[in-house]
Amino acid sequence: MNYFYVLNGKKIKQYLTIFVAVIFAAGIIYAEKGNISVFSQNEPAAIYSIPTEKKLIALTFDISWGDKRAEPILNVLKEKGVTNATFFISSPWAKGNPEIVKKIKEAGFEIGSHGHKHTNYSGLSDEEIRKQIQTAHQIISEAIGQEPNLIRMPNGDFDKRVLKIADELKYKVIQWDTDSLDWKNIGTDNIVNRVLDKAHPGDIVLMHASDSVKQTHEALPVIIDRLKADGYQFVTVTQLMEQAQVSKQPVEDKTT
Repeated sequence: MNYFYVLNGKKIKQYLTIFVAVIFAAGIIYAEKGNISVFSQNEPAAIYSIPTEKKLIALTFDISWGDKRAEPILNVLKEKGVTNATFFISSPWAKGNPEIVKKIKEAGFEIGSHGHKHTNYSGLSDEEIRKQIQTAHQIISEAIGQEPNLIRMPNGDFDKRVLKIADELKYKVIQWDTDSLDWKNIGTDNIVNRVLDKAHPGDIVLMHASDSVKQTHEALPVIIDRLKADGYQFVTVTQLMEQAQVSKQPVEDKTT
């Protein structure tokens, strides 16, 4: 009889442990529900990379201000024979630098939108998000003579609302799998090492061509040479997307 009660006491202890664990997990989910969104294959999602066995890689450059760094980067790409890359330009920059925009276009590089105001779109109303994307679309379309269909949000910031509205406006939101951190000016060697250490087939690499980056044009020749030596071919984001189904990641309602 005593054995019977001891056995059930152990069972009760096990059940209590499980119950406490469930309550704890529920508490974590509740606490984080403002930051984490449920991902669905049926919902629009940002594109970070493309699953492929081919050694294809997309170099991408964000530009939002300045006229000193873009041309040296264009010169490096030309000298190294890189004819495929993607530039995400903000509409105020496009409007203020028509000659540089023309050079990017004449070089045959892909041009996408980097939005209008350089602010976090997840903090805007639906109406303002739509206005920002549409304003940029109109200005950039006039600047390049065609309508862009790729967009990289300012600061890489988005939430599910931003993705939904961008999708409604026929845009694909492009993120990255490798961040060069060139925007931090961490040193030429560090920029090179970050890209080379993280690069992989189907990768989208984030770099910049705004005046805030001071070492990208120095790191870029080494990055290109090393990747070429490793058998990589440079493609635009669109060319990369044509290779396979996009790799989607869960949407987090915060700056990425």
